[in-house]
Amino acid sequence: MTNITRRTAIGASLAAPFISNSAYAQGVRLRLAHPHPESDSWEKATRLFAEQLKERTGGAVTVQVFGNGVLGSDQTIIASARSGTLDIALTGNPFFTGMAPKLNALDLPFLFRDRRHVAVVLDGEIGNSLRTELEPHGLHVLGFWDIGFRNITNSRRAVNAPADLRGLKIRTTPNPAHIKTFQLLGANPAPLPFTELFTALETRAVDGQENPTTLIRNARFWEVQKHLSLTRHAYTAGILAMSRRRFDALPAAQQEAVMAVAAAITPQQRQMNESADADALSDLKSHGMAVVETPDRDAMAALVAEPVRREFAERFGSALPDAIAGAAA
Repeated sequence: MTNITRRTAIGASLAAPFISNSAYAQGVRLRLAHPHPESDSWEKATRLFAEQLKERTGGAVTVQVFGNGVLGSDQTIIASARSGTLDIALTGNPFFTGMAPKLNALDLPFLFRDRRHVAVVLDGEIGNSLRTELEPHGLHVLGFWDIGFRNITNSRRAVNAPADLRGLKIRTTPNPAHIKTFQLLGANPAPLPFTELFTALETRAVDGQENPTTLIRNARFWEVQKHLSLTRHAYTAGILAMSRRRFDALPAAQQEAVMAVAAAITPQQRQMNESADADALSDLKSHGMAVVETPDRDAMAALVAEPVRREFAERFGSALPDAIAGAAA
């Protein structure tokens, strides 16, 4: 079954005390959309978010989840939330950087050491300051979710070192850091929405792509890609963001409930992805993918880390990437 066919189908109690129905006099139904497959942690976590929000509000606030890109591409989901025609958008940080370019700092190559480092940054003062970058654009950030550390797949050859990427057409996000990284590595970056990626790989419109192993497995890219290289060249966060207009229209008790449930689900979603990493890699191997487990990351980092970071610093200064790099985990 192709990804197009699959995409046609629409598809823990909180520690905080239960608040009585009287605090939620006006019932509300929220619509949430994301582009990831139904088997992905985003689908599981958004449905858990819906269940717990309904429980916390005694049924006054319900959430309808639309996954697998059925409501449109990454950019469409964001635009719909900004306009208020969609209540909650969940997609990758790189797709927000066009309107809030400081968020591009989170996508700089070889910046995050591990997920503990990520949590310190996103859940602390740095993450709180970055949340405000989307407020002027009509979005209220509910949480930074996990996509993970990105790895390279392609249909042509094993990637052990930078030279092996030369000439390969690699799908990236539209994020400037991702594009610049692959240009410096000698590849031809081709930005595409995630919802179009499977077909682009299947038709050989692009040779490869870069995503975490969990998403490579859940999107069934092993059907159309032969080679996987565990480069872990960049970390990618997902942003769970609500329409500012819709959030402001909620009663205070409902706003509090939305924020509290999002805060509770965020670490659970991250843990889902972290726990699934090893199984995802094993599954990809079992489906015949040839895996380079120890590519020359040092050589790749030497080519891209400082130039891409310097390009960011020329526009926004070095304080933000320096703070991220220096955050203690």
